[in-house]
Order: sequence, then C-alpha cells, then structure tokens
Amino acid sequence: MTEQNKNKVAFITGGSSGIGLGIAESLLKEGYRVAITSRSKERVDKTVEVLKEIGSGEIIGFKADTRSFEQQKDAVQQTLDKWGKLDVFVANAGVGHFAPVEELTIEQWHETIDTNLTGPFYSIKASVEALKASQGYFITISSLAGTNFFAGGSAYNASKFGLTGFTQAVMLDLRNAGVRVTTIMPGSVATAFNNHEVNNEDHWKIQKEDMGEIVVDLLKMNSRTLPSKIEVRPSKTS
Repeated sequence: MTEQNKNKVAFITGGSSGIGLGIAESLLKEGYRVAITSRSKERVDKTVEVLKEIGSGEIIGFKADTRSFEQQKDAVQQTLDKWGKLDVFVANAGVGHFAPVEELTIEQWHETIDTNLTGPFYSIKASVEALKASQGYFITISSLAGTNFFAGGSAYNASKFGLTGFTQAVMLDLRNAGVRVTTIMPGSVATAFNNHEVNNEDHWKIQKEDMGEIVVDLLKMNSRTLPSKIEVRPSKTS
C-alpha cells in the first residue's frame, strides 16, 4: 500500500464476482476503501466477508441493481456518507444473452441493454458530482465485442458497441472538469460470465487479477495522461 491510497475511495458495480471482484481485490491490496454492489444481498454480504481478509483497505457492500438509477444513487450516497468522497467509479456489472436474432427474446434484449448500457449511464449520473469534486476517475468495462460483431451477439454487441461509444463521449464531456474516463475492452476472461464454470482449461485466458492490475496501473498514471480506450486480449488463443 502507498500512503497516498489509504484514504482513496472506489465504487465497483457487480463487484461480487468475476472482473469486478478481481478489481476489488487489487484495489484493497493497494489500500483503497472499496464499495461493491450486487443484485444479490446474500452474494454481496458473503463477498464482503471474504474481502475483509484481503489487503489493508476497507470494504463495504450494497444490494443494488445497475438497472435502477435510484438504487445506484442510494448506494453512492451511502458510500459518501461513510467515507466522505468518491475517487474512482468502475462501471463493471454486465450480462450476456447470445442467440440468433429470431430466437432472442424481448426480455433478453432489454436485460442486456438495460444492464450493460443504461446501467453505466445511471452510474455516471449517480457519481459525476462526487467525481468532479475529487478530480476522480470513471472506468467502464466494455469488451472486444464492442468493436467486433459476431453471429448470435445482436444484443450483446449492441450493448458493448454502445458502451464503448458512450464512454468515449463521456470522456470528452468531463476531461476539462478534471475527471478522467477510460473504457477497458477485454477479450476472453476466465470468469463465470454467461454461466461458464471456470476450470483448468481457462489457463490461457485473461484472469480476473489481470483486470485488477490494469485498473491499478491506470490509477497510478500521472493525471495529465489519459489512456481513454484500452483493448486487452489473451497473448495466445489456447
């Protein structure tokens, strides 16, 4: 932990598993105070108990659905009430439904778009004033699916193409207010996303701790420098 991080506050949506969990672990090791959210109270409570044993930072968690502006705003406010500021917001929560367009349901479309695209819009709306006050950092977790389309990916591609463009526009909106904005676009990551069960055959994929390391490296960069869009993929394909 560096002395400058001990009072830094980070907020991560979808922080109870996968990429969000990897980022939370890395920031706690750096001494950050970290708030995480999950749609499941049971899951977020269990994750908080595990994360209390990691690093020198502090951890709290909230049940909050990224599709609800009110729930996100309330969780951000509770974080501000506890720690007084917000330095980093990671809009990570995401879902994926994959099917040919004629088989994709209306419900699957809306869940994907509302979580992956509208959710980050609600995230910045809930946190922007606090990030301006701290000259903070807003990070979204997009995907290489936000620049490469594929069959069966109509909803997911739409959400991630949209998120990539959304984040780049927000970067331009906020850069002169002192808020840095970056979207990270990973390829294959070894997580339980889309009901995948992580196993030894995932060794070649990006690991969740790798994603945490990318975020830590971003936050350590001089504030005059902004990597606004980061593509990251496995070094090998298997």
